[in-house]
Amino acid sequence: MPLKLTLKPHERVVLGGAVVKNGNSTCHFLVENNVPILRDVDILSESEASTPCRKIYFVIQLMYIDQAQITELQPIYWGLVREVLEAAPSMKALISKASQFIIDGKFYQALKTARKLIQYEEELIKNATEPC
Repeated sequence: MPLKLTLKPHERVVLGGAVVKNGNSTCHFLVENNVPILRDVDILSESEASTPCRKIYFVIQLMYIDQAQITELQPIYWGLVREVLEAAPSMKALISKASQFIIDGKFYQALKTARKLIQYEEELIKNATEPC
C-alpha cells in the first residue's frame, strides 16, 4: 500500500537516503515501495546533536537512513548508551526499549523512543537547573 506524503512549501524530507526539499507550493506524492522516510520535523542535524540523548537519536537516525552503515554505527550507539546509563540510570527503561527495537531492526520505532529520551533528558536538565 503506497504512503501518501504531503509536503508544505519549503519542507524537507529524507526519502531513501536522499534529502528532498519542496518548492514554493504544497506537493503531494505517493511512495510505492518500502524506503526510510523522515519528515523535516524528525530530522536532527549533526550540529543539533548537542546532548547525550540527542547524540543517541542522531546515531539511530543514521542507522535508519543508511542501514549499510549499521556495523560501524552500532558501537557508537552502545558507547553512548553506556555513558547515559552511568549518568542517569532512570533512563534504563526507555533505553532498553530503543535498544530492543534496534536489535530487531525496527529503526523508526527506535527513533520514536529516542525522541522520548530527549524529552526526558530535557526534563532532567530543567529540574537540575531550577532553584530549590
